[in-house]
Amino acid sequence: MTDEPSGTLYIGVTGNLAARIQQHREGRGSDFCREHGLTRLVYVEQHDTMVEAITREKALKKWKRAWKLNLIGKMNPDWEDLWEKINM
Repeated sequence: MTDEPSGTLYIGVTGNLAARIQQHREGRGSDFCREHGLTRLVYVEQHDTMVEAITREKALKKWKRAWKLNLIGKMNPDWEDLWEKINM
């Protein structure tokens, strides 16, 4: 989640992406997202198990900011809000 291209970043994990993003967009998600106004979904990964997802989340949180920006930029170069794509 972010507020703008190359803005503040939030990394999280969920078993129900659409419901969780809706919570963030309505200010009912994490305190961090609410405090920083993070409502835009700009990057998503899918994993086969929650254990794999949590392992990846922890790894990404340890990455340097530049690496995270590069990862998002490769998948979503215009930093489009992916909400519409997942909320169909």
